[in-house]
Amino acid sequence: MPSVSTKVLRNLSFLEGVSPDVVAAMAKVAVERSFQPGQVIVEEGSTGREMYLILEGAVEVVKGRGNEEMLLARRGPGDLVGEMGLIDASPRFATIRVLQPTRLLEFSEPELRSLLVEQPLLLYQVIRVLIARLREADLNMIADLQRKNQELARAYRELQEAQAALVEKERLERELELARDLQRSILPQQFPDLPGLSFAARSQPARQVGGDFYDVIALGRGRVGLVIADVSDKGMPAALYMALTRSLIHAEAKRSSSPRQVLSSVHKLLLEISQAQMFVTVFYGVLDLGQGTLRYARAGHDRPLLFSPSIGECRFLAGNGMVLGYIEKVRLEEVSVNLQAGDLLVLYTDGITDTNSPAGEFFGTERLRETVCAGDGLSPQDLCSFIFERVHRFQADATQHDDMALLVVKANPSS
Repeated sequence: MPSVSTKVLRNLSFLEGVSPDVVAAMAKVAVERSFQPGQVIVEEGSTGREMYLILEGAVEVVKGRGNEEMLLARRGPGDLVGEMGLIDASPRFATIRVLQPTRLLEFSEPELRSLLVEQPLLLYQVIRVLIARLREADLNMIADLQRKNQELARAYRELQEAQAALVEKERLERELELARDLQRSILPQQFPDLPGLSFAARSQPARQVGGDFYDVIALGRGRVGLVIADVSDKGMPAALYMALTRSLIHAEAKRSSSPRQVLSSVHKLLLEISQAQMFVTVFYGVLDLGQGTLRYARAGHDRPLLFSPSIGECRFLAGNGMVLGYIEKVRLEEVSVNLQAGDLLVLYTDGITDTNSPAGEFFGTERLRETVCAGDGLSPQDLCSFIFERVHRFQADATQHDDMALLVVKANPSS
């Protein structure tokens, strides 16, 4: 009765044509061995002249270690592994590691040497298998190298794109910095030096640049134009629209003494010049020191606060009007109020009153009025700081969603 090894060997295609005596001789010198998953049969770099025939289970043939490990092949029942050791005594080329519980036959070089010499056909078949394996290993290595080259090429492209994005980001940041500097230069750094009047202002855009602005325009003969405005958008588009609106107000303020007429002209020019789907709210008033009056028009802007410490009154100014630069026909109302010695006029944008607390509550107009009243006796500059301090304390760590601007004027017409 032939042994199990003999039966298995007879069914191997590479032993086809080999005499039964040789097959029996091979079976006689074979040693049956068993391995568990994870065990190494052959270690890369080790020495050995054994060849293995897999009876049951599966193994993998890998090259390298750790992150550099490369899978060359997987072998199963009926496959030979380690056949190079029969011919070449050099260190093992790869590692053979068990994937499943495996049973195999081990053939040592001394026992097979005489058989290979006496049986050229057997030697030929072993060499043929060896050549096929080498070719397969070469193809696997080439495929792996191609894959790694593709990964390297992709990583290189991603690096180039990241570098380009970084350069673009730095360029945009530089442009925004220049835009911020330009916008700061547009907002007045010094105010007209008029006896009986003092001014202070402060702004804080939600982004690098914003659409809120304020201005004080010297009109001659003891008159001064007061402006605060808020463009509907944010960022760079709003900043450009702001610059356009400011220039138009400056030009028209020199042409007409009527705040209503100035804003009407600015509105028409915005419709003619700009195609942007934006609008602007504006408060524009003309303060006449000689008459002690403030004539103003309010184009959809928040109502300013007039604080009169002498009578303990802090009220919002009246007057209706529509936003500029959006619809063709707008209605604007011109109003006049008297100013008393020591009165404070507080112009602001809705970024202040719409400031959110961490709980989502608005700062609101009433808190602003209470803050202005609590600042009795402060200079315009100190009152600006006091208002922003209260707003920031209310906001805490909540996000600023809108631009903020503030202009405070203290009048003393009798001086």
